[in-house]
Amino acid sequence: MQTIWLDGPEWLAVLRIGLGLWWLESWRHKDKKDWFAGGGITWAAGVAARHRWSAVRTGFDRIVKPRPRLMAYVVASAELALGLGLTVGFLTPVALACGLVLNLLYLVLMIHDWGEQGQNLMMALISVTGLLAMSWQTWSLDSALGLFPG
Repeated sequence: MQTIWLDGPEWLAVLRIGLGLWWLESWRHKDKKDWFAGGGITWAAGVAARHRWSAVRTGFDRIVKPRPRLMAYVVASAELALGLGLTVGFLTPVALACGLVLNLLYLVLMIHDWGEQGQNLMMALISVTGLLAMSWQTWSLDSALGLFPG
């Protein structure tokens, strides 16, 4: 593969690091005081309540809604862990797979919001590309530690 400036594995690392920074920004921009007080989950509950698929409404009401503080910490911790893991390339395949699942969950919940759809689809596409192209082979702790050999 011929590219300008960087080689193929380096460009994949750039993509992986960019995705990690995107997850870190998702974590950083939250108003933590409001988020951990349940504001984010309250907002999501309103979205879920108007969802066209009853399975989403029911699932949200049974799993997330009764545990707003716990779920707020789960979401924020997941975004932080994904961001750090992808940026430094630690447990990268796990982070990419978990990020893909989280993006798909966000995508399903936010099915009516085209702005969110675009963001989650792009992040999911980068995750799939990073997984299939083994983006942890360059500029990563995984590579330095000999984890997940290619």
